Amino acid sequence: MEATIPILPTLKARAEFLAVRGGRRSSTPAFLVEVRERAAASKHGKGPRFGFTITKKIGNAVTRNRIRRRLKAAFAAGANQYAELSCDYVIVARHAALDRPYALLLDDVARALAALHRKGKESHVNEARSARPAASNKKGPA
Repeated sequence: MEATIPILPTLKARAEFLAVRGGRRSSTPAFLVEVRERAAASKHGKGPRFGFTITKKIGNAVTRNRIRRRLKAAFAAGANQYAELSCDYVIVARHAALDRPYALLLDDVARALAALHRKGKESHVNEARSARPAASNKKGPA
């Protein structure tokens, strides 16, 4: 019997990835995950959506694809229990995701998603940086 990986709804367009930027973050040795709640009037249906980013500096195509498959499997296993339905998630892979034991990867997913959705929790979650004040055009006292 073949093992099948549940299909995760994914982010496809660059604009969808950018919409998640600035959301709440949680970091693990294998990945960084960023989350942002979708607008209620979103046309993207129900359920969480996931976007995976694996940069070229992590390795060649074979390495990047292996990391992507491992992370997709781990998030598919943990999404039902820990992900919120109205949220979009962007996962930025780290090289450690390649060699990290799968059981630890599952634990990382559970801890990261739980920390992101814990109310009033500041540690392990870096809130989006506050917007910088607009630069003033004044050059000083005149």
